[in-house]
Amino acid sequence: MVVAAYQEITREWWRNAPERFDLVASQLVVAEAGSGDPEAAQVRLKMLELIPLLDATPEAENLAQSLVDLDAVPRQAAEDAAHIAIAVTNGVDFLVTWNFRHIANAAMRARIEHTCRQAGYEPPVICTPNELMEANHAESTD
Repeated sequence: MVVAAYQEITREWWRNAPERFDLVASQLVVAEAGSGDPEAAQVRLKMLELIPLLDATPEAENLAQSLVDLDAVPRQAAEDAAHIAIAVTNGVDFLVTWNFRHIANAAMRARIEHTCRQAGYEPPVICTPNELMEANHAESTD
C-alpha cells in the first residue's frame, strides 16, 4: 500500500514539476529508471528523454569518495553517494528521492551536508516528491 502511494505521488509530481522546476537528472538516474519491470521502465525512460543530464565530473567523483570516506554515506551505498555528489557539484537546489535509507534520511542528512560544506559546496535540499508538492490553498480551511 505504501509503495502504491509513493508511485501515485511520484506520478502527480512528474505531472506538475516541469512547470515549477528546471528538472535535471544524471546517467545514474537513467540507469536506475531502466531497471525493473520492462513496461514500467519504458515509461520512466520516456519521461527522462527530455530531461538534461548532469555531468559526473572528477569533482563529483571526489566528493562521492569523501561522502563515503567520512561516513556520511555507507561504503556499500557508494552509488547513492555518487547521486548526491553529482547533484551537489552541479549546483542543484533540490535532490528529490524516495531513498530513505541513505539519502532522504534525517539521521544522515547532517553528515551529508557537513561533508559537502567541508568540501566547499552548498548541498541541495534533500527531500521527497511530496515535500515539493504545492498545496491547494483553495481547499484549505482557515
